[in-house]
Amino acid sequence: MPSLTVLIAVVLVILIIILIAYGLVIYGLRDIFFTGQDVGSRLATYVTLPEESDQPQAGKRRRAGLVRWRLRMNNMLSGLASEKLNLQLISANWPITETEYMLIRIAGVIVAFGLGMLISKMIVSGIGLAVIAFFIPDLLLKRAISQRQLNFGKQLVDVLILMTGAVRAGYSLPQAIDVVSKELKPPASDEFRRVRHEIGLGLSLSQALTNLVARMENDDLYLVVTAININSQVGGNIVTMLEAVTSTIRERVRLFSEARVLTAQQRFGSYILTFLPIAMAAALFFINPDYMMRLFQPQILCIPIGAVVMVIVGNIAVRRLAKIEV
Repeated sequence: MPSLTVLIAVVLVILIIILIAYGLVIYGLRDIFFTGQDVGSRLATYVTLPEESDQPQAGKRRRAGLVRWRLRMNNMLSGLASEKLNLQLISANWPITETEYMLIRIAGVIVAFGLGMLISKMIVSGIGLAVIAFFIPDLLLKRAISQRQLNFGKQLVDVLILMTGAVRAGYSLPQAIDVVSKELKPPASDEFRRVRHEIGLGLSLSQALTNLVARMENDDLYLVVTAININSQVGGNIVTMLEAVTSTIRERVRLFSEARVLTAQQRFGSYILTFLPIAMAAALFFINPDYMMRLFQPQILCIPIGAVVMVIVGNIAVRRLAKIEV
């Protein structure tokens, strides 16, 4: 009897996955015939395109075929895309579209579910592994964004020094941005190259810099962009303004670095206390699933629920204690 219940559950899950897949295809086909793109979204597509490089003719043909296939797939399943996810992928500098990201996520869930069922022969293990696979891409994306934003913040003082020197030498501000995109290392060079591309496609300097702030979410960068926008409106000596902003940000970066060093132990402690119970529970599920299934009996179901709640509360508490505003 239990085997029949498991079989019925597996069939239901497969039917649900098939229905979701058909629904996504129909939704994507609907978008092809009934929706259009505005100018901003079309410009964003060209802004994110990589620069041309010298490649053999055969390689260029294969690359063109791959690009056409990707465009067809993205147009067909454009309903999966969202402006927020697009901004996150650009901030992380991942060379995939929102549709491709969602397809990878869905495929990972299906593979994880099948792998869990194959290893443990239990639907609970498959669902648990599928849930973990569903959240892993989001965690990796947020980790990539935060790491890239942190690296950009470390380069911001160098960016301002280089821009100040270029403007003092007689360059205009867009020309100084071009110098930054050529002289510095990623991620600063990539981000200011994207600013240069947006200006070349017709956006104003103010709007391009505002888009940069939205991608990097850096308070110091917001201060710089605000100062540049005010200077462009009211006039004044831009070199003096950049020097003053550079001095302010240099002190802020120094204080922020000291705060991160002082709270490093608490931050890494929160990571260990959060992921260690999850890793141990997942390992025990595969080693002895019958033993772990006892935790899901109705009379003691409060134990795993309470454990999950306490882990989340503990992580939030430790991170709040270690958070220092600079």
